Amino acid sequence: MSEENSSHLDMYQVGRLAELCIIIDENDHVIGAEDKKTCHLYKNIQKGLLHRAFSVVLFNSNKQLLVQERSDSKIIFPGYFTDSCSSHPLSNTLELDENNAIGVRRAAQRRVQAELGIPLEQVPLDDIIYMTRYHYKARSDETWGEHEIAYLLLMTKDVNLNPDSRELKNYYYMSKEELRELLAKGDKGEAKITPWLKLMAENFLFKWWDSLPNVNHFLDHKTIHRL
Repeated sequence: MSEENSSHLDMYQVGRLAELCIIIDENDHVIGAEDKKTCHLYKNIQKGLLHRAFSVVLFNSNKQLLVQERSDSKIIFPGYFTDSCSSHPLSNTLELDENNAIGVRRAAQRRVQAELGIPLEQVPLDDIIYMTRYHYKARSDETWGEHEIAYLLLMTKDVNLNPDSRELKNYYYMSKEELRELLAKGDKGEAKITPWLKLMAENFLFKWWDSLPNVNHFLDHKTIHRL
């Protein structure tokens, strides 16, 4: 780790750098696997390295979105406000399964339990709705970045939370208006917002919000939105 900016990382985050992510082409076809560290070094992203990811947006019964504030020890965008849970399916048989995006949904189920402490019985796979995909690239600092095709997954339900402080330092349930206010603060430099939360909100969430929980007419599994 000597050549990378890792001074803010704890041993838990360093350990997670060994996880095997799924390498894809720009049409989301699997072409290999690389560890998380390799995938997120910006020097590799500049060469075109692209991996598969997911973003979970979890709404409660009051149509409030769970927004988390990332831990200060995260490798990418530490301390930033972001979506309910974002991570990567791993390169293994269960999470590579592309039938109805079940592999990605299994990964989401795994990570909402790990990050947010939601009991598995409260997030059955059938409650995790695969909405669409989006492709984006973002630089975190001089060393690290993101280059992903992310599956946007939606849940609308009330859950019990027991967050892991190594992953997030706070969380909030926000109305549509409150999220707009937070993004406006980000635009003015008064709050740190992950690029993918801003992209998701402006391109998808604000359009879907008033229809919750009836969002099936927004499903789009054919398009990879280039944002």
